[in-house]
Amino acid sequence: MSERTLGIEQNALDVAALRSRFPALSRRVDGAPCIYADAPGGTQVPDTVVEAMTDYLARRNANSGGAFVTSEETDSTIAAARRAGAALLGCMPDEVVFGANMTTLAFALSRSLARKLSPGDEVVVTVLDHDANVSPWVAAAEDAGARVRWVDIDARDCTLDLDRLEEVLSERTRIVAFTVASNAVGTVTPAAEVVRRARRTEAVVIADAVHLAPHRAIDVRALGVDVLLCSPYKFFGPHMGVMFGTSELLQGLRPYKVRPAHDDAPDRWETGTKNHEALAGLMAAVDYLAEVGGAPTGSGAQRAAVAAGMNAIRRAEATLTHAFLDRIAVLDRVQLYGIADPARCDERTPTFALRTGDVSPREAAERLGRAGIFTWDGNYYALALMERLGLEESGGALRIGFCHLNTLEEVERVAAEVAQLIQR
Repeated sequence: MSERTLGIEQNALDVAALRSRFPALSRRVDGAPCIYADAPGGTQVPDTVVEAMTDYLARRNANSGGAFVTSEETDSTIAAARRAGAALLGCMPDEVVFGANMTTLAFALSRSLARKLSPGDEVVVTVLDHDANVSPWVAAAEDAGARVRWVDIDARDCTLDLDRLEEVLSERTRIVAFTVASNAVGTVTPAAEVVRRARRTEAVVIADAVHLAPHRAIDVRALGVDVLLCSPYKFFGPHMGVMFGTSELLQGLRPYKVRPAHDDAPDRWETGTKNHEALAGLMAAVDYLAEVGGAPTGSGAQRAAVAAGMNAIRRAEATLTHAFLDRIAVLDRVQLYGIADPARCDERTPTFALRTGDVSPREAAERLGRAGIFTWDGNYYALALMERLGLEESGGALRIGFCHLNTLEEVERVAAEVAQLIQR
């Protein structure tokens, strides 16, 4: 077995071994180790992702479809990347579409779906979503003269209001778009229940799994959605987007594309030249997750190993979530937006939206940044949610987000620095 086989011992990750694979984690600020608490905005990448992208550019850099060896190797890279995407999502390779990012893919799909909408049709979106899973469908509705229906949240814990979902679904519903996990407050939605209710209509059901992908295993077949979108740079890979679409949907809709392009799915949905080096990085990122699940390096991104790795990550992150919730619960002037009960860790990711006394979110992020702790502030494109919580006009919230690479010691240090913010 390879020396890069990470495995799982006693149901716990060997975090030290994992961290040694990530060059960025050796960085220091003013002599102190950095803490990457910015995972919801994008994760760092393991050494093998860097190596895979560099190797492609150094040895196989060519466009696809040519009658020479580097082009043929590029074709093989594309095919292998689709298999990696299928292993990650639990689908077939021909149901995997690549794009510049999730937002670009969503807008491309929305243009085609708008052709199917008519005046009086209805499109359902939620307050909990990143705007990339709101604006494309709202724009499609506006273009077609359709009506937009909103699903609210319970502001006490930022969970989706399923009663409101039930109210807005109707025989006129044509699109239901929802997030599987909130990038702002960490809420994991009851996706299976959302899909079950949506299936009473004729809607195309679209799930945003960008925030879920680094934290939980994804199975599009079990979920039962028509479309699912995610971004590899959120799960230890390069900047690009990945979309799952059922074969029926990808073949049945007419995409906007140039005339000579392939007319078979999924190629017909991929405009222009693909980011081939990013596809090489995607394969390495999925292989990394498989290695966490016990697969040797180079054995291929096997679905079972990826699922095992993600389940191990989920257990490790539950420990971090519980610890952080415990630490901030005793801080009187810290307001948490979202699920605060440690007993409900399974309903959230280790992503926390906070207000720290009278310190603005921007100032809080700046102070933490000077201490070598990297966080985000603002709305993180979860615009409707920040407006619903009454935070948008005053700067949104401070977002602290961990992943499986973080340690309990880092959680303690972050919580201590948050306490210092309000004491100052």
